[in-house]
Amino acid sequence: MGDREDHNHCTHKFVELANELKNEGHDTKLVSAALMTASGVFATFAAAGNQGVLEPSGVDKVVNLFRNNLEFIQARKKEEIQKELDTQKAEPDTEH
Repeated sequence: MGDREDHNHCTHKFVELANELKNEGHDTKLVSAALMTASGVFATFAAAGNQGVLEPSGVDKVVNLFRNNLEFIQARKKEEIQKELDTQKAEPDTEH
């Protein structure tokens, strides 16, 4: 697998886990908060190791990476929605 495929695989595994937790009855906001906490813990580990901590500049770097990723996701979602709307407009109206 390439980097993109590996990234997508890992992403889908986390989404599957989040959906499992939601389906067990956990509130989606709780699941989202738990995923963010886990991401923060793992980002700290990835950057600083088991015993390390992030300095303020490291926290800023992680925050910026998260922000950029979230902005990218939102842009893709907007594109998907626009494509769906464009497809609906292009389809002939058959309800006459």
